[in-house]
Amino acid sequence: MSNKYIGTTLEIIYMDRAGRITQRSIEVHAIHNGLIRANCLATGQPRSFRTEQVLAFSVLKAGERHAS
Repeated sequence: MSNKYIGTTLEIIYMDRAGRITQRSIEVHAIHNGLIRANCLATGQPRSFRTEQVLAFSVLKAGERHAS
């Protein structure tokens, strides 16, 4: 994943360290050293995601928001 996604809202399918798969809408703030720093739109909380654990993603249009 490249820095071109900084400032965008993404819908991601993510596998955590325990192997659980979740779907989240996130607002990307930084991508560095294999980590995505973002706000989870469902909780409003800052989160970090490992790029290698992102199974799929799509860019959301302004105002668009999917289930998290």
